[in-house]
Amino acid sequence: MNVKSIGIGLVGSGMGTTILRVNNETDSRIMVRGIYEPDKLRRHQRYDVGKSLKDLAEEFKVDFVTEDFNELLGRKDVNCIAIFSPCPCHYEQIKSSLKAGKHVIVTKPMVVSMEQAREIVALVESTGLKCLIAQSMRWNSMFVAIHDLLEGGRLGRVIFAEAYYAHDLRKVLDVSPWRYQMPQDFLYGGVCHPADLLRWYIGEADEVFAYGINGGLDKRYPANKENNFIVSIKYRNGIIGRVLGAFDLVHPPNLWSQSFHGVGVGIYGSKGSLFNDRVVYDYYPQGTPIEEKVVPKKGDCDHAGEILTMLRHFEECVIKDKKPLVSHRDGAQIIAICSACWESIRTGRPAKVSREFDV
Repeated sequence: MNVKSIGIGLVGSGMGTTILRVNNETDSRIMVRGIYEPDKLRRHQRYDVGKSLKDLAEEFKVDFVTEDFNELLGRKDVNCIAIFSPCPCHYEQIKSSLKAGKHVIVTKPMVVSMEQAREIVALVESTGLKCLIAQSMRWNSMFVAIHDLLEGGRLGRVIFAEAYYAHDLRKVLDVSPWRYQMPQDFLYGGVCHPADLLRWYIGEADEVFAYGINGGLDKRYPANKENNFIVSIKYRNGIIGRVLGAFDLVHPPNLWSQSFHGVGVGIYGSKGSLFNDRVVYDYYPQGTPIEEKVVPKKGDCDHAGEILTMLRHFEECVIKDKKPLVSHRDGAQIIAICSACWESIRTGRPAKVSREFDV
């Protein structure tokens, strides 16, 4: 049993309350010691549906809950701020946390503009503090298995790649009205998931051509703002790819061989082709296609499992002074891709992806 020596201050009691489960992990040094939530009557939207913040704090032994962000920053038993607030709030909260000498975990997207990304990158590097971007798919065991398969050369030379995130968000908007009130930018806040997966699998993007449309299903979301996207990508290594991000549509059928969420990938190579959890290896000129399943090494394919695995990685980064798998510069690279997508949508032309955040 480890001493709980890394204190977390949680910002936001929506999706972020998933990290509270680390308090019950006896072999982890991490402990959530405080929660900032301006709306104490809010009830968690997904994993502990219907539980109040008070009940969650009692269940996971969090003694400090506040409506004042500065009170959380001022606590000496908090070493890191975990930011799971609405996207437009990230920039100021990251800045304040770093200036207070706290490490940062922030849910995707890191920020929502190139200007903000530049400032956060500079601030992280001037402080020497850790900043991990919670692109949670990177810790999903299924997507890790696909990454390992690619790294092992099983598919050969990659020719083409695609990724999608298709999710009917109307019920999510019911419980998180900020998404249509602020509103959420679904390029930065949604397309970032499949875009980051392909960046992890394929490499850095060079150029994009993007289209966007408003689905018109949810009338609460501003009609003049796009919430469904198709993006063609040319990578620096010559591979071409595409990304679909669709958030105002009727949820499509599951495209996995098991129950899974609305994110998926297709990788097409010289030795085989993969789509989600199935792969076919080259059989030409003899034989017939044989389909195999991709089997993860462990079972944390759900969001809660991803987050716990991510926290264990962050713990190691702090203790051993290691670079996070998704660092501040990785987060900024995704902002650069999304920013180029917006440029393409507005101009009707291809747009180059900035290289200023190259790791």
